[in-house]
Amino acid sequence: MSTKRLSFWEIWNMSFGFLGIQFGFALQGGNMSRIFQTLGASKDDIPLLWIAAPLTGLLVQPVIGYLSDRTWHPRWGRRRPFFLLGAVLSSLALFFMPYSSALWMAAGFLWILDASINISMEPFRALVADKLPEEQRSYGFVLQTLIIGIGTWVASNLPWFVTWLGASNDAAAGEIPQSVYVSFAIGAFVFMASILFTVFTTTEEPPVDLAAFEREKAETRGVLSGLGDIGAFMASMPRIMVKLGAVQFFSWFAFFTMWSFATPALTEHVFGAPLPEEGVEGYEVLNAAYNEAANAVSSAMGIYGLSSMAFALLLSLWTSRRGLDRRMTHLFSLVLGGIGFFTMAQWGPESTSNLSISFALIGIAWGSILSMPYAMLSGAIPADRMGVGMGVFNMFIVIPQIVAALGGINWAYKTLLGGEIIQTMVLAGLSLVVAGLLNLVIRPSDMLES
Repeated sequence: MSTKRLSFWEIWNMSFGFLGIQFGFALQGGNMSRIFQTLGASKDDIPLLWIAAPLTGLLVQPVIGYLSDRTWHPRWGRRRPFFLLGAVLSSLALFFMPYSSALWMAAGFLWILDASINISMEPFRALVADKLPEEQRSYGFVLQTLIIGIGTWVASNLPWFVTWLGASNDAAAGEIPQSVYVSFAIGAFVFMASILFTVFTTTEEPPVDLAAFEREKAETRGVLSGLGDIGAFMASMPRIMVKLGAVQFFSWFAFFTMWSFATPALTEHVFGAPLPEEGVEGYEVLNAAYNEAANAVSSAMGIYGLSSMAFALLLSLWTSRRGLDRRMTHLFSLVLGGIGFFTMAQWGPESTSNLSISFALIGIAWGSILSMPYAMLSGAIPADRMGVGMGVFNMFIVIPQIVAALGGINWAYKTLLGGEIIQTMVLAGLSLVVAGLLNLVIRPSDMLES
């Protein structure tokens, strides 16, 4: 474990690759439901089509964490080879995603895209814990969140921006608009360029005892050994990981609900412009209104990236000089995000601009989700198992998304909240409030367990 304090620019450089990762996630989150609907999916089908994202995370992240713990290259280090591999695959998947001509193709590209993003993303969390001493880790994770916020805001506004530049936002029935093609191509370029920036501006320290590291790697080689190591970590995981796992479950259930349903819910309820059925009278006019509303929803979602960026900036200024109560910060941030979701049900066509208020509150929760749990957890994981530890912890992110995709969202909002699609956003708000309150079960001593 590193004990050397790093400068702002050293931490910035090693986190900059997250800009590209978030371009991938934001384009996916803001446009995949739109793509699925355009290719013929019903609103109830959307969560199941999204299941690729959490399933790939469930399978990929612990394995990548384990492999990166056991990797060392004299030039490329431990985590950076995985950054680069994931970037190449993600950039290709982003570029070709809009060329999907059928639902099965779009779902297949989503599998490839999410698996590839996870190859790059998981080692980034471990890299902060590798390189920063305990007193700088909150600062490091918050700075990552600042970069993620920038990526979310810019990428979410790309469809609107390229339309403003002249790309067509209209398309025939079943076809994806040119604005989406151009946005995903730009995302592919930014993903690759930002990862390369981190790879070439960041160094990693070798294991303290390289000979012992190589001996241990040789003695525990093989798939079964890897699965056994991951299983052993899960069986003896720190208490705080279990407690934070409950917080993560409800946090990520909420955001998966937003990514799956924000476009159909808000285009219909707030903008009064649902996707029309093909052949309906005035289809071209109604479809143009839907595409315009979908762009507006994507841009509004960018506000949560901008808000999380501002929140992360405030936190980075604070944590660079003094301590922070991570638990209570996370609690209040999640509750504010829940309030943001609740307000969405109050807006209509005459108050579309108020969505900015809702997403600004959600951005505070997002900024905290991307930093506080990892800062609380990092001190409780042994340094030589940081990769597998962060990978296992990320399973608490993907499990709630799988539950949501397999019918959890549809059952909850239809059974408990009346069935109107805007109630999916109320469901997300309830989930975030529960996540916030669960922070009360975490004790300060839990964060120091090893």
